[in-house]
Amino acid sequence: MNNEKLLENLRCIPDFPQKGVNFRDVTTLFKDPECLKIMVDELYELYKDKGITKIVGIESRGFVLSSALALKLNAGVVLCRKPGKLPAETIQESYSKEYGKDTIEIHKDAITEDDVVLLHDDLLATGGTMRAAYNLVKKFNPKNIYVNFIIELVHENLNGRANFEEGTDITSLLKV
Repeated sequence: MNNEKLLENLRCIPDFPQKGVNFRDVTTLFKDPECLKIMVDELYELYKDKGITKIVGIESRGFVLSSALALKLNAGVVLCRKPGKLPAETIQESYSKEYGKDTIEIHKDAITEDDVVLLHDDLLATGGTMRAAYNLVKKFNPKNIYVNFIIELVHENLNGRANFEEGTDITSLLKV
């Protein structure tokens, strides 16, 4: 896809959060109404015929487009958050990161076996967080699971797609 308007407005912050990392800041895409519309419209075209009933937004930048797209698809939004942020009973999934372990959780009553789920986050790098979210959603045994990112970092040392089993439906709006 790599829409030129999106690429022009994507901010890159060198050496953040550590030296050698070029952080891709999607907040510049969110604040521009034209970019926001482009992203929602492109996501809608990708998923309008998939029967999506729930969109799981990954904390926290994944919440923005999840909500906007859910309105267009007539789907619900499920929040995937760090422990202690959701008020009702949850189920969890822990995973390893390059600098330790982390855990994410979803409300226990958020997804049913009748749901078709779209998992959405801002960025695919190593894929650890999204793979954990994918594993978490699989515990609910939904009809189908799709995975989407605004940005996919295409770098030989990252290869985030390799964290998913073959046949996982993964899309991204931008590849940089």
